Amino acid sequence: MTKPPSKKPRPIGLSHDSDAPARSRPRTARDPQQPQLPFDPMPTRIEPCLALLKLTPPTGPEWAFEVKWDGYRLAVHIEPSGIRIISRGGHDWTNRFPAIAKAAKTLAVATAILDGEGVVLDDEGRSDFSALQQSLGGRGGNLSSNAAVFYAFDLLYFDGHDLTGMEQSARRHLLEDLLKDEAGVIRLSEEIEADGDVLFASACEHGLEGIIAKHRDRPYRSGRHGDWLKIKCVQSDSFIVVGYEPSIVNPAAVGSLLLAAQQGPDLVYVGSVGTGFTDAIAADLKRTLDRLKTKTPPVPVKGKSIVFSQPTLIVEIEYRAWTGDGKLRHPSYKGLREVQDNAAIYQIKDQ
Repeated sequence: MTKPPSKKPRPIGLSHDSDAPARSRPRTARDPQQPQLPFDPMPTRIEPCLALLKLTPPTGPEWAFEVKWDGYRLAVHIEPSGIRIISRGGHDWTNRFPAIAKAAKTLAVATAILDGEGVVLDDEGRSDFSALQQSLGGRGGNLSSNAAVFYAFDLLYFDGHDLTGMEQSARRHLLEDLLKDEAGVIRLSEEIEADGDVLFASACEHGLEGIIAKHRDRPYRSGRHGDWLKIKCVQSDSFIVVGYEPSIVNPAAVGSLLLAAQQGPDLVYVGSVGTGFTDAIAADLKRTLDRLKTKTPPVPVKGKSIVFSQPTLIVEIEYRAWTGDGKLRHPSYKGLREVQDNAAIYQIKDQ
């Protein structure tokens, strides 16, 4: 018999008995000649663990569930020399998230690597990718976002110890203790006590992007191995822009973007998107794509007014399904992806 979620899948704090900050125990004594050396060398960067897409949540007590946040994957490094915020692609984004960096300095730990998501929340507490992009000045923008908050969902290095070899449940325990009193810019991404299918239905009902399932007994492994799973309420993936059709109403703006996915080394046309952007964004997209014009079509598409562009811009598209001829059904534009974010282009599987 399934049980309903014990709480609405929204960010709230966990209660703990102890007010003392968590501390890991040293396995060996420090060298008195080098007292500042950590017990485990602190990694410059750890490739992120990526969630594997599934249509339905897994079952069994070995799975833990969280809300899926819609933003930029970030790793917050708390080091003796200061704070570094690293993007999924390995780029230093510390200057783009000054409020998160400032909050990280106040955490009760000398050294740590927090894995999580930088997001901007709407009035209902839901992550809004478009709002996050606007706060950063759009793709290639040079603005710093003080509106972004960081939801931490894993702890990879803590107080001189590399935790990646520990099981998820043990890392989670240390993370909860570290962030138990945090409710500001850095927050804990809560585990939700519920059966996966019921939680997933509740997440969709509340307009969330979906849920994440994590195997409690697995270590932290970089890449997409199935230790983490993502179950989405609405499909959302990254596609390459290969051109546009001008707006009939405003010639200085795009009317729709032409999209392509990857199939092996080749690009395949998957349809166009003409909704989800404001007039200002549509005009900015046209200016950007006009600088990338090409006479050689990246993919075979017919149309009198089509303007082709070099396949360099990556967009995040929300859609409902695929049509029988391999096109996106009811697509909607969510925003441009940063090159440094290392977003994965949708891959069409070979038949």
